Amino acid sequence: MSEDQQLVSIIDDDMDVRDSLVELIDSIGLQAKSYASAINFLDEADINQAGCVLADVRMPGMSGIELQHKLKELGAIQPLIIMTGHGDITMALQAMKNGAFEFLQKPFRDQELLDCITKALEQDRDNRKGLKTQLITQEMINSLTIREREVVDKVLEGKVNKIIASELEISDRTVEIHRSHAMEKLGAKSVAELVKVMLRI
Repeated sequence: MSEDQQLVSIIDDDMDVRDSLVELIDSIGLQAKSYASAINFLDEADINQAGCVLADVRMPGMSGIELQHKLKELGAIQPLIIMTGHGDITMALQAMKNGAFEFLQKPFRDQELLDCITKALEQDRDNRKGLKTQLITQEMINSLTIREREVVDKVLEGKVNKIIASELEISDRTVEIHRSHAMEKLGAKSVAELVKVMLRI
């Protein structure tokens, strides 16, 4: 599976539910893989895989809520959809407060599930785009010399070159050179653009 290809991971201890969900998701051309427990998922799945996770609230060994906490600890960014029975609404609402993408109450309609998965996959794409932009920005910032970073920080504080020169005990011309090099490395043509770049991290 390619790095950008999305996978819907289904976690439910009921084999019939797993099989029917895989079949449903396959029917609209999406990739799906199922797991009998949250522990199996953590042992076998790549948590950095693009896609989303569909997990039942009540499962032996580790609940959907416990899985949510574990994925957060591990830094996973896949949106999590919680499936819940009637008696688990309070748990599902707690999951939403903790950052779950959505919860679906069983029995749900096929179209309701597919719409939810489609939206979760859109969010996953957005999350990964944002993360990629953040990493690229961080690399650009890391390329700055110590002095360039000092100058940039003072520009962001709203200080003019003369003040920066005085505070760093260097000449106005040296500040101009460091500022120019830093702006070039960060792809910023103005202070406004510089602020936008620095806000990405």
